Amino acid sequence: MEKVKLTEICQPKQWKTIPTSDLLEEGFPVYGANGIIGYYKEYNHENPVIAITCRGATCGSINITVPKAYVTGNAMCLDDLQQDVDFKYLYYCLLHYNFATIISGSAQPQITRQGLEKVIISIGTPEEQKKIVAVLEKLHALIAARKQQLSALDDLIKARFVEMFGDGKYKSVKASEVCDFITKGTTPPTDAIVENSKKDGVPFLKVYNLSFTGELLFDEKPQYITIETHNGALARSKVYPNDVLMNIVGPPLGKFSLVTDEFPEWNINQAIAIFRAKENILPRYLMAALMQPNLLKPFLEQAVGIRQLNLSLEQCRNLEFPLPSVAEQKGFVEFSHQVEKLKVTVKKALNKTQLLFDSLMQQYFG
Repeated sequence: MEKVKLTEICQPKQWKTIPTSDLLEEGFPVYGANGIIGYYKEYNHENPVIAITCRGATCGSINITVPKAYVTGNAMCLDDLQQDVDFKYLYYCLLHYNFATIISGSAQPQITRQGLEKVIISIGTPEEQKKIVAVLEKLHALIAARKQQLSALDDLIKARFVEMFGDGKYKSVKASEVCDFITKGTTPPTDAIVENSKKDGVPFLKVYNLSFTGELLFDEKPQYITIETHNGALARSKVYPNDVLMNIVGPPLGKFSLVTDEFPEWNINQAIAIFRAKENILPRYLMAALMQPNLLKPFLEQAVGIRQLNLSLEQCRNLEFPLPSVAEQKGFVEFSHQVEKLKVTVKKALNKTQLLFDSLMQQYFG
């Protein structure tokens, strides 16, 4: 394969940025730093184009636009691509590229036209490019299908909840009536953090460990605090297996998790609220009830703040949802467990496919 400068095979260009006040609710899609941000009466690209985010925290993100789109100056368009360079090949190549090496700026990260002059990529013959794209496209489609399966299974649980408990079938109760403990965590001292240490610390959860599906994502970003801090300054924010957690500071808001029994005790920071179920409500049912869109959406709209949105513990305590019998809750929980088993199978397949995709990306472009 031949090594070439990115600027030798295309013309990176920043187009005029549209003021937010000029964006419309319909029209041609407008791409900013993070994908589509609105619509406009005109477009500056009739055909799809590769756009590299060139301003802000997501610098280096790669998007392929839809036809007839307007791309603002927050993204660098790779215009006038040479005909012997496969469009999708370049996309995958840049998806693998480490743009951190050319990002400049301290107050606001940015990628400039001069910075892109330093990007060197490998280009094979048109036949080689097409073969590589064919393989990666198949894997990419399979990964997307697996993710869609997971999303559909999550929707299935929500639909089952509505089917069993919706339409006013049961009297509503406040969260404070069925929870022994609704409070929030505390900010630990800096010296209390013990990175990646199961032996010497207690697992400490932050908002990024919670998810919109209720899954606990601790293994991806584990963090621990000292046992002394856990039993001392942060004793009131201890959490235990089967506690329901929700973040009340954002954005984003509306993340949840059910604490697992991987550890006997955990701890949380100040952005997370604890809901500890009484005997008349099952924790898994409690979390599902709190996550129901018809309850969650109006609740999140009560948040106040400009840069940082906040919900109060009082608002949490006043949340209302239906309370069926424990036997009926068990029926829902058992259904959820069966769906979760299916999700585990799909996730294993997804991880295996993603690993193969990443390996091939490294082989082709590394």
